[in-house]
Amino acid sequence: MDAVADLATTRQARGQLTARAGESIKALSEYLGHHDPGYTLRTYTHLMPSSETRTRAAVDRVLGGEGRTDDGLDTAQSAG
Repeated sequence: MDAVADLATTRQARGQLTARAGESIKALSEYLGHHDPGYTLRTYTHLMPSSETRTRAAVDRVLGGEGRTDDGLDTAQSAG
């Protein structure tokens, strides 16, 4: 693989990791140099955390429960 392909692969991987981490589409678009944030959204939307995941993480941060995994619908259903 040549240096240009390596750079493109590295850039793509960083974009994917940033999207999975929940960075905003606007910031991700600017980082990747996309002129249209809509393009970024169409390309990376499947990697973005769900609204439920973001909300749970925000509440956990406020309540000091970062890193907890014993909450949510799956846990409630398996406990019942």
